[in-house]
Amino acid sequence: MFGATLISPKASFRGVTPEITEYKMKDQLFNPINLYATHQINDWLYLGFAVNNQYGLGTEWDNNWIGRFLAVKTDLKTFYFTPTMAIKFFDNFSMSFGLVYATGEVTINRNAQIVPFTGEANVDLKGSGHATGFNLGALYKASENFSLGLSVRSENTFVLNGSATSTGPNAIVPLLPKGDISSKLTTPLNVTFGAALKPICGLTVTGDFQYIGWSSYDKLTVDFADTKYEDLSANRDYQNTFIARLGAEYNLFSGFDLRGGIFFDKNPVKDEMVEPTLPDANRIGLNIGVGYKITENISVDLSYLFLRFNERTVTNSQVSYTKGFAPFNGTYNSSANLFGLDFSYNF
Repeated sequence: MFGATLISPKASFRGVTPEITEYKMKDQLFNPINLYATHQINDWLYLGFAVNNQYGLGTEWDNNWIGRFLAVKTDLKTFYFTPTMAIKFFDNFSMSFGLVYATGEVTINRNAQIVPFTGEANVDLKGSGHATGFNLGALYKASENFSLGLSVRSENTFVLNGSATSTGPNAIVPLLPKGDISSKLTTPLNVTFGAALKPICGLTVTGDFQYIGWSSYDKLTVDFADTKYEDLSANRDYQNTFIARLGAEYNLFSGFDLRGGIFFDKNPVKDEMVEPTLPDANRIGLNIGVGYKITENISVDLSYLFLRFNERTVTNSQVSYTKGFAPFNGTYNSSANLFGLDFSYNF
């Protein structure tokens, strides 16, 4: 199976309190891909391989907006490569194990106030690296109409290396940070428990609960190879969280399926730590989709997902946006539209 998703996010910030000026994030499109292949070796052994972008997206704001000392452009891209083996121990029970190799690229761009000088500088940090990990899965078919599943994805610690470049007034350019940098970024542990029920002919109802160990992302650090520059460190202090999903698929007629679902995704960011690099809030997702079997071997799936983030007003921010350490209080609004297209071929 091969597919791609087109993601169109929207976000705005209103503030800084007591001001009510609205600043809108620049329009961007993201297109993560997915590739899955499986092969049955014998009655009990299956092999698979997956390529996908598990973590990504980014934000970009105007160069002169009120929060430019916190964020102008942030971008994260990852590619995950996962060979997997599945074993059917019994007719109703199977388990899988996979190894993960992932690559990642990170860009962080923002302006900086130069104390005690006047004017502003722009600092651009870029890094890339890789990570390893594993995943586990289990499937139990309690009956023809009811099954249970469990999946585990390990943490992945990306070791990133790159460079820093800075621009600003000529008089202070020699003082601005630049050169080789290094950092680490750990993605969270994921544990998902799910169930599927076929209450009537043609209808499948699914539900799952996903635990996400976001506490692994407690701090963002950047180390400069040149010791004359001060290393960067910013608290993130993410909290562990969860996603709850409910969905259904109905076989309208032979070869044609209708799908729909809803989920709640609890955000991991405390109110006082919300900032415009990657603004977050609790969100509701509503999705619809269709699947059509074109031939005995070829099928196509179309999907649409709307994400609505709760409006989030911050009144106790620990994030400062000026050299006077003024708190970045205000109101965030976000949403996203996602369009998916997948093709499958059975050999």
